[in-house]
Amino acid sequence: MAEPQTTFRVADLPPVEPYKLASGLVVPRPIGWIGTQSADGVDNLAPYSFFNLVGSDPIHAAFSPGGGAGVRKDSLDNVREVPEFTINIVTAETVEAMNATAASLPADEDEFEHAGLTKVESTEIRPMRVGEATATMECRVTDIVHVGKPDGGNGLVIGEIIVIHVADRVLDGTRVLQDELRAVGRHVGSWYSNATDLFAIDRPA
Repeated sequence: MAEPQTTFRVADLPPVEPYKLASGLVVPRPIGWIGTQSADGVDNLAPYSFFNLVGSDPIHAAFSPGGGAGVRKDSLDNVREVPEFTINIVTAETVEAMNATAASLPADEDEFEHAGLTKVESTEIRPMRVGEATATMECRVTDIVHVGKPDGGNGLVIGEIIVIHVADRVLDGTRVLQDELRAVGRHVGSWYSNATDLFAIDRPA
């Protein structure tokens, strides 16, 4: 028997409520800890839970920074100037530093330095990697799409993954040991979860 439910028409809700409601349901979300660089060479690092893999041949990833009228997002500005970015995987070891980089800093300030993180040069692109990250992917932007109202909404930044760096301790060949990775997921508000309560279900033939 179906349990009682409340139905919400999105158009009837105050502007922020659909976001709060949906982001509390689509959980846990992976966190893209995105490294970018401005045309002037200023490094930026910011976490995005509107993030995921979006293609497999070749493999692509996407993240979605706010970018409506009057809204400045360094990550979005930077990938328009330098169309490259790094994805640094957030784990239990780096979650506090990730949270520190969520602070709203002036465009000319460096979140790597703000959070006390080590910059490591990427092998094929300009944006830096987080030295403390268990894994990092280097990406080249293939498309930037505006999603939402013309005077609001988000950018959707899509990039091809061209290089993947992974700590040896979490690898078995090209397979990632999920219990060793200790990835962190985003929920809503100040809530996060550790991806350590794992179980397996065999797919149907």
